[in-house]
Amino acid sequence: MGRSLVLTEKPSVGREIARILNCNQKGNGCFLGSKYVVVWALGHLVTLADPEVYDNKYKTWRMEDLPMLPPKMKLVVIKETAKQFGVVSNLMKMPDFDELIIATDAGREGELVARWIIQKAGWRKPIKRLWISSQTERAIREGFRNLKPGREYEHLYTSAECRAEADWLVGLNLTRALTCKYNAQLSAGRVQTPTLAMVVAREKEIREFRPQDYRTVTAQTNGFVLGWQDKNGQRRIFDKKKADEIVARVTGKSGEIREVRKEAKKELPPLAYDLTELQRDANRKYGFSAKTTSLIMQQLYETHKLVTYPRTDSRHISEDIVPTLPERLKSIAVGTYAGWVRGLLKNKLVTSKRFVDGSKVSDHHAIIPTEQAVNLSRLSNEEMKVYDLIVKRFIAVLSPAFEYEQTTVRAALGEEIFTARGKIVKSKGWRNVYEGQGSWDDEGADEGREEEVDQTLPEIHKGDRLRGLTIKTAAGKTKPPARHTEATLLSAMEHPGKYIDNQKLREALANTHGLGTPATRAEIIEKLYSSFYMERRGKEIVPTSKGIQLIGLVPSELKSPELTAKWEQQLSEISKGAADSQTFIRGIRDYAADLVAAVVGSSQTYRHDNLTRTKCPECGKFLLQVKGKRGEMYICQDRECGYRKGITATSNARCPQCHKKMELRGEGENKVLACACGHREKLSAYKKRRDEEKGNYNKKEVSNYLRNQTDSQPLNTALADALAKLKQQ
Repeated sequence: MGRSLVLTEKPSVGREIARILNCNQKGNGCFLGSKYVVVWALGHLVTLADPEVYDNKYKTWRMEDLPMLPPKMKLVVIKETAKQFGVVSNLMKMPDFDELIIATDAGREGELVARWIIQKAGWRKPIKRLWISSQTERAIREGFRNLKPGREYEHLYTSAECRAEADWLVGLNLTRALTCKYNAQLSAGRVQTPTLAMVVAREKEIREFRPQDYRTVTAQTNGFVLGWQDKNGQRRIFDKKKADEIVARVTGKSGEIREVRKEAKKELPPLAYDLTELQRDANRKYGFSAKTTSLIMQQLYETHKLVTYPRTDSRHISEDIVPTLPERLKSIAVGTYAGWVRGLLKNKLVTSKRFVDGSKVSDHHAIIPTEQAVNLSRLSNEEMKVYDLIVKRFIAVLSPAFEYEQTTVRAALGEEIFTARGKIVKSKGWRNVYEGQGSWDDEGADEGREEEVDQTLPEIHKGDRLRGLTIKTAAGKTKPPARHTEATLLSAMEHPGKYIDNQKLREALANTHGLGTPATRAEIIEKLYSSFYMERRGKEIVPTSKGIQLIGLVPSELKSPELTAKWEQQLSEISKGAADSQTFIRGIRDYAADLVAAVVGSSQTYRHDNLTRTKCPECGKFLLQVKGKRGEMYICQDRECGYRKGITATSNARCPQCHKKMELRGEGENKVLACACGHREKLSAYKKRRDEEKGNYNKKEVSNYLRNQTDSQPLNTALADALAKLKQQ
């Protein structure tokens, strides 16, 4: 019997699988064993051909050559990784392999990586698929014992290829059309443009917002506060005269409790993480970008093997995972997690359809810890933060409900109704895990109404009289909608229905994949930054003038998430074999042609409002000033020139006055560090000052000083006393 060729996506995974399969002989770009040979890609080795491969005329960007609609899409080897493709291709041509085992990432993109290589190399023999949800040794061994036939993933491959072709047809045609029409570096895409449109629409709402003054009226009695509300439960009064009249009517009056309603309530645990929900939480809590969270997750999955497959869109697990839950819990029973795990394991684990539902698991189940023992000291600070989110969510999901008693009090002061609300916690349940961290979900309350605050209420009964009330009014202003953060933009991409006016379509989109997939959303957001269509200001996302103008220039159907979400739904159906790929691509080709025609027929103009008076040294045109990831830069307005040069860069140097990071400006000998507070100093002067500061002490002296301080007078006497008592016990 011949050997099996195993194709992995990355060298690191290839090395690990080779070790497990006893492929101990190092070859050229592969590992050799008696039964298996393990070879790897470097991500994509093969991609869709550029337009000029189809016709030389496409080397020049001209409107009359659009739309570009090749009859059949071609594949080409990526030049930068051609050497490794040669290694893989040569192995595939060797006669002593009976089968190929695809061991790339178990998802749509991983399938595409492998299948394009297979197609380009001309492999014709049987294919099997390693489909695993974690990279632990046990999961890999189990996966190789239960290899799937390659044909089971043909539809997934077709779906991935359709997505790639659709992005080529729409993105390249529209980008060329916009660039030629407006003589500016403009790009658009099937997913990135409707995403940008949501950011621009939010900015428009903010700019057009006009704040309104309002009043609230409260009545304070012994121990608690009641708030006025109208028949609709609205607490804000937008007419000052009306507020004054209410105050006049109730001042000096006693009140009567009309209703005391007590309800026992349960708050069920949150669902487990999928990638988008995890990216949202990491952004809300730590300010991590979606891209950063994805990269950290890949490390936790591949290198540390502590979590299951990250690029999932499921928040449930299937029934076969339930028996493994106790072992997964034991693996995380370290540090602060140990107490919670003990509490769960001392009783039989209770799982419900809410978490365990195979029908809601697509390619992979929710992100949960693996059974791999964890050594927290091996994790970086960022990895620890993301791992902490996953572990706490996993513990919370398996914990009991949060139970409390809600008390609502309604009181009458003359004809006016005032209410108060109180909460008595009966059982903290899953919220124990998030004790002292604020809410586990910081989405915030609805800005449209004044929230009733929970307070501790005294023992109170219907018919009780309230005397000696203090009536107060407070003024407020309505606030504009908040700018998108990456957390809220991810939510909007996942559920774009609320941005569509048509009620039926909105309901239809509630069950679609939204814009992009968990695996692609981070890349889309990053592309919008790198194209200078939007920028980060702290956690907020602000569209640039270029981004706002682009949304005004692109055809209207591309701005709406409606069509893109419908395409994404069709791609999902294709991956299940429930929709025809040819019908989808025909629709995309027609759509691309319509978009180009709409741009050609447009009478709009584009204005560079970031144009400087500095000329490009390469072509002589005026340069544009833009904000890049690491500071400001000049870029040439002529796309074909491509000149770019940094102006300022964020440095790690701290301002001696306000201690914020300073910007590095200028060139050569004239480099200057400048701070927003106004402080400026030459880079050479800064270096000299730092060298002098370092020269004033050394680590040994500091260490001796601290030891002497501790010997003579404890730095924390309370802690020292407590430790002394412990030693005596």
